[in-house]
Amino acid sequence: MSTLFFLIWLIMTLIQAGCSPPEAEKEYGGPDTGPAYGDLFIDASIGDASTLLPPLASDAASHNIISLVYNGLVKYDGDLNLVGDLAESWEVSPDGLTITFKLRRGVVWHDGQPFTAHDALFTYQVMVDPKTPTAYAGDYQQVREAKVLDDYTFRVTYSKPFAPALGSWGLAMLPRHLLVGQDITTSPLARRPIGTGPYKFQDWRAGDRIILTANPNYFGGRVYLNGYIYRIIPDLATMFLELKAGNVDRMGLSPLQYVRQTAYPKFNRLYAKYRYLPFSYIYLGYNLDDPRFADRRVRQALTSAINRQEIITGVLLGLGQEATGPYKPGTWYYNPEVPRFPYDPQKARELLAQAGWRPNAEGVLTKDGRPFEFTILTNQGNDVRVRTAEIIQRRLREVGILVKVRTVEWAAFIKEFIDKGRFEAVLLGWNTGLDPDQYDIWHSSKTKPGELNFIHYHNPEVDALLLLGRHTFDREKRRRAYFRLQEILAWDQPYTFLFVPDAMPAISKRFRGVKPAPAGINYNFEKWYVPQAEQKYTLLP
Repeated sequence: MSTLFFLIWLIMTLIQAGCSPPEAEKEYGGPDTGPAYGDLFIDASIGDASTLLPPLASDAASHNIISLVYNGLVKYDGDLNLVGDLAESWEVSPDGLTITFKLRRGVVWHDGQPFTAHDALFTYQVMVDPKTPTAYAGDYQQVREAKVLDDYTFRVTYSKPFAPALGSWGLAMLPRHLLVGQDITTSPLARRPIGTGPYKFQDWRAGDRIILTANPNYFGGRVYLNGYIYRIIPDLATMFLELKAGNVDRMGLSPLQYVRQTAYPKFNRLYAKYRYLPFSYIYLGYNLDDPRFADRRVRQALTSAINRQEIITGVLLGLGQEATGPYKPGTWYYNPEVPRFPYDPQKARELLAQAGWRPNAEGVLTKDGRPFEFTILTNQGNDVRVRTAEIIQRRLREVGILVKVRTVEWAAFIKEFIDKGRFEAVLLGWNTGLDPDQYDIWHSSKTKPGELNFIHYHNPEVDALLLLGRHTFDREKRRRAYFRLQEILAWDQPYTFLFVPDAMPAISKRFRGVKPAPAGINYNFEKWYVPQAEQKYTLLP
């Protein structure tokens, strides 16, 4: 093995054995002597990636790695403005239907081959190929024509206005020379990706870790860190022990950890804690092909029977807010005035009775001789979700509904249950995009296996509003469309929208360049560095 890989392996062996380097005891966050090359960033997650080929990935774990290995033509900066990535500039035609991208020269793939407009065209062709099992084809099916004007000029033309058009080209570009003529579903790049990004793939040990190393030929300049290690630790309690021992550089804290379990001097010497409202929410989703959940009154009743404020207070310790729909509060497209179903168990009983559910002698609701019982499925290792499910279980029992809670390892949860529709109800979360277009999640055409409308929600007016919102450049028309969309979703309750949890990452104080912004905290990760005096792991570049 290479010297670099051996040293990474040696460090990770020490970490697994619980033998953290002595630097874990020192105080970080002293005077910043400026950027320096070196050190590693050791991240942690409860879930492993499923694939590292961007079109095939639909889970956050995979996209975390993909974002470091690949680039799009554009990206969002910290203030949510679109800026160039592989495109150094672009021009939009006066009618808004044509975008001409001028690509950066001198960009190379990790194997040394040049990146050109032919790669951009190929990526588009993969996305619209019916044989590509991707959840994201819809944005690119709006393109009427895509063409290469020269090696560094790529043009797309739309048949009608498409509001998310420019932002959609944050799509990770694919290496044509490695994928052309291949079946993307069997490509070795799913396990050993080759991109243009700031980090290069080194190794993936399933269920254990993914190792990336600095790309010395990155067009944005070599990153300061020598490497990035993504550790898979399925249990959050174990992950927290690793964090406190100094063996992990970042972890999203639970409310209890944020408020109480990190309030001691040693932790404050090692880590900085951040708190902000993310573009995400947690929900209880119902399989709408299941006849028990087909009646809107039943879904409204389930929401009325769940005390969401109890969850926010008891599970989140107040570090979050009630969700009323799929959008982040405070954004221009968020509708604060939607139908509400506050905690009201008597209203829940009335709605369930209207839907034909009556209590038996034991107080369990029955219909056609069958009790109302179902299983909530959620992922292992997330205590907040498990505790939330348990509160829901208790509250629904009070109105006569029997609920079981089952947890499943993340990869199996996605592949065997969500993608295949093998669930009754799921407790999950969405990380939402920065554009309000949610066609892929709510449109009735996006219900195939592996697509994102996995609850099989169908509403013709919602379909029409999604199309209206994405096919106009008029921001006020878009706002009205998305306001109405939220009203319908709030009335239909295909999900019980539970809460928006505060993001509460803890990050080792030795890392500088961390700048919270409207986009969150990770948008400028490639600029993070450790001053020379505080570097913890010494590796060859």
